[in-house]
Amino acid sequence: MSRRVRFPAPEDLAPEPEAVPAVGPVVFTAVFSGGVERCYDFSALACPRLVRHLARALAGLAGVENRHKYVGTTDSYAHTLTEFVTHLAQATDMSGDMDLEDLLPEYLDSFEAILAARYGESSTTPYLRMQQVVKLLRLVQEEHPDRLGMAMQARLGFTTVQVGQGRGRPLDAYPDALFEGVQAAALADVRAARDRMLTGEQLATAGRDPVGGGWHGWTRENAAWHIAHRGPLTGALRAERGAMDKITELGGIGRLNSHFFLTAHDVLAFVVLLMCQTGLEPEAACRLSANCLINPARGYVSIAYVKNRSHGQSRKTLRVTDGGAVHQPGGLIRLAVRLTAHGRRLAATDLLWAHALRSGEVIATFGRHRATSLGPVKQAFLERHQLTALFEASGEEASLNLRRLRKTYKSRRYQQTGGVLEDFAEGHSPRVAAKHYADIEAHRPLHEEAVEKGLREALDAAMEAPVVLDDQGRRLDRSAAELPPDEVAVALSGDSDVWLASCRDFHASPFARRPGSGCPVAVWGCLECPNAVFTTRHLPAILSFAAFLTAQREAMTVLEWNARYALAWERIITGILPQFTGEQQATARLIAEGHDAALHLPGQILQGLT
Repeated sequence: MSRRVRFPAPEDLAPEPEAVPAVGPVVFTAVFSGGVERCYDFSALACPRLVRHLARALAGLAGVENRHKYVGTTDSYAHTLTEFVTHLAQATDMSGDMDLEDLLPEYLDSFEAILAARYGESSTTPYLRMQQVVKLLRLVQEEHPDRLGMAMQARLGFTTVQVGQGRGRPLDAYPDALFEGVQAAALADVRAARDRMLTGEQLATAGRDPVGGGWHGWTRENAAWHIAHRGPLTGALRAERGAMDKITELGGIGRLNSHFFLTAHDVLAFVVLLMCQTGLEPEAACRLSANCLINPARGYVSIAYVKNRSHGQSRKTLRVTDGGAVHQPGGLIRLAVRLTAHGRRLAATDLLWAHALRSGEVIATFGRHRATSLGPVKQAFLERHQLTALFEASGEEASLNLRRLRKTYKSRRYQQTGGVLEDFAEGHSPRVAAKHYADIEAHRPLHEEAVEKGLREALDAAMEAPVVLDDQGRRLDRSAAELPPDEVAVALSGDSDVWLASCRDFHASPFARRPGSGCPVAVWGCLECPNAVFTTRHLPAILSFAAFLTAQREAMTVLEWNARYALAWERIITGILPQFTGEQQATARLIAEGHDAALHLPGQILQGLT
């Protein structure tokens, strides 16, 4: 007998639970260029539901899509994410429950206002931070197109509403005295490291295996033999009775190991000196490989390096001088390859820089898992070489900035090439070279001088130099204008004088509207006229007029004086007076001062003064 089974009707069933949305992690690990690994943990932030979405977007940028090759870029995004979420928690009362649906445009606008108030209008930071927040939210919107409200989706169409991109103050070059002081200090440290490690090798040659004779048989030579053949001394020796007392007597673990391995201080000196010599990017100089030298020929060699860019990496080469001295970049790197060979074998790295820690462990200085921070080492470098006082005397903060060393090298190169971008833009496009390395405060005098020179050349091209004669009729000027002998005789006679000069032809003025009419310009227009000829006879009047112009400068506004007298003043000061000797000028000045100065001024000016 069969049994009938009754299934419940659909309306009698309990409603299915809502699906749990898939959200990204708040903790993730990313691997960057050079094998650098970094863990990002946002678990302590407020707004956990929102944070999961933002963290997942950031993880995609840093890891899955691998769009952030450089760890610093992702670090900056992580900092901005933290600041934005912290702001949301403070600005709202729903920090524990906030999700995508709760985001409003006002939250972005208020975060932008806080950034603008903190960094100022001229800073680029507010725009960059907002750009990062908006980018993360756009990625979230792509993954969840229906979760954000319409107003928020419209707000994500633009980056900012208050601040512009700004123009941050570019990093300036070091003064020459500072740059040369830092370079000399680094050179001294490199030479000291070379001599110290050569001494270690000599000690090892004179020593023998100390094992078996007890610690009383350890000498500096035997300790050197042990390090050379069995590796560095380490803290494990503390377990052996009497070991540390003897090692301390010989100078300590760090000192003994430093005869065979570079220290972090040595690595900094090598990197600083290399940057001063080549201008390499700091990250490129730090992560050179041991086989970075290629194509040696005729005293030159190329350095192969990897340059990090915002859109990825590029492999580049830099041609430098080669030789057997540390002041040549090729020789410096060859020395580093030789001195780090033992350490690189122990650290199992193909990177150039390896050093021994105080514990005795040898590591790759800028390796994947244990990149060394150079901050404390930089400060010790400045103090050891007494560079702090040199920085303060130059009005600079006592801080060693590797990027500024590169900027200073580029600045010197810019000045050597005379500002020609095609010769200066090594490793950059002309646009980048001009924006980041040419347009800096250190080059302001050079640029102002170039502008002044250009204006002077334009003026010379538009207006011929003044014609100046001595008392015998010889030319004192550099003008190309021809002056026939009869015109020279007339100019010396004084028959054609028109106050400040002699006129070659008063009725052939280049300023007249009709040929044959008299000269219509102001009485000091002779200073600008190609017909004018100046001799010592005119010097008293010229000097009196110059004094008059000086007085007028005090009585007029700058714009009014420039419009009326600036060109005349320029012609007197740079075109006429320099052609006469100091004795001639002094005599003319005394003659002018011997009578009423007004006697040397024409009636047109005297009427204006009265």
